[in-house]
Amino acid sequence: MSNVLIIDDEKNICVSLSYALEDEHKVHWVLTPDEAFHYLENQPVDLVLLDLKLGCHDGIQVLKQLKHRHSHIPVIIMTGFGSIDSSVEAVKAGAYHYVSKPIVMDELKNLMGHALENAGLNKQVAHLNQLLKVQNGSSEIIGRSAAMEPVFTMIDKVKNINSTILILGESGTGKDLVAKAIHYSSNRQKYHYEAVNCTAIPFNLLESEFFGHKKGAFTGADSDRKGKFELCHKGTLFLDEIGDMDLSLQAKLLRVMQDKAITPVGSNQSVLVDVRLIAATNKDLKKAVEQGAFREDLYYRLDVITIKVPPLRQRKEDIPFLLQYFIKKYNRQFGKQITGAHRDVLFLLERYDFPGNVRELENIAERAVALSEGPVLTLADLPPLEASMSAASGSAAGTLPPGALAGRRLDDIERQAILDTLRSTAGSRKKAAALLGITERTLRNKLKEYH
Repeated sequence: MSNVLIIDDEKNICVSLSYALEDEHKVHWVLTPDEAFHYLENQPVDLVLLDLKLGCHDGIQVLKQLKHRHSHIPVIIMTGFGSIDSSVEAVKAGAYHYVSKPIVMDELKNLMGHALENAGLNKQVAHLNQLLKVQNGSSEIIGRSAAMEPVFTMIDKVKNINSTILILGESGTGKDLVAKAIHYSSNRQKYHYEAVNCTAIPFNLLESEFFGHKKGAFTGADSDRKGKFELCHKGTLFLDEIGDMDLSLQAKLLRVMQDKAITPVGSNQSVLVDVRLIAATNKDLKKAVEQGAFREDLYYRLDVITIKVPPLRQRKEDIPFLLQYFIKKYNRQFGKQITGAHRDVLFLLERYDFPGNVRELENIAERAVALSEGPVLTLADLPPLEASMSAASGSAAGTLPPGALAGRRLDDIERQAILDTLRSTAGSRKKAAALLGITERTLRNKLKEYH
């Protein structure tokens, strides 16, 4: 049964529609937009019936806000006779269609059927596009370095194995992308994939989020709700930052893994689930076990197959490809036409340690594309890179390991000194020239030689 939300300021109409539709749909109704948006944020909704006249509220504005937040949900407008112009405006604003009051139920049910069918088709198209994206090799996992080869090999090996997978890696390395790649290339790809950040859900809602709840189980539980495990039946559930999961919930997760069943909050009946679990963490779980912060039995249940995602500092050959990908991404977002980055930018980035990994590189690229005024990114577009540089670069103070410069060309050493100094001054040529003991004109000429 589909979940239908009615938004109308007339209670009698809400009640009448609920009675008329309850045999075919799960119906919930609210009287105000605020109640509607609260419900939409916390409950699954497949279709909305929205009254165009909501007291002091503009139904068109409510519609626009609803479509902005939940673009996938079809909306059918209900309007009084003589408001056809407004109804046409509503359709232009994103409504699926409209019905006139007094409502003819057969007409409404027929329209609802078409809207739900259309939404289902759109969902299938989106899913197929995701499959094509993965199958065509254009997934967001970008890497040609030797350090990434074991990751791609393991994804291919384990994609159709139902064993639990534990993905290890520092924050920002792209563990979530590895989980997606496994699911969308597996024999579970036609079913649901859900990612849950174990640190982002309030503690008092964790159990309900995972296992669902029955109506009346607690304050605010005004209808039944499926949890992530039930939604992912036959699919994949990705538990990110599992090292931060509360111990009491760890025990319940272990029970689910053993029994292959969940019990919704407020229910005495268990529900069988077939879910492929993928977990990820940036923590040392063995150490957490020793410290009593993580259950040993759950650790061994999770640590069946392990994939280690290398930090960006160990796969610097991938930086040019990652940077180009992010430039294209933010070109689309900001309406820019930047073609790439100057080689000095790449030279600098490839020598930076990236404590924030790929996520930090993306942030740098986003800022650079947003602020750049030229056709290519330059050093002036980069933010100050304050973290340590790799050992090969030495330090801005000039303290290098003995023999570090032996055998290197003088023009290479000069070029490195200039770029390092520009980095330390956040791209300020005036400050860099002063530190180097040369004029700005000389510095400008040197930079032109490197172009």
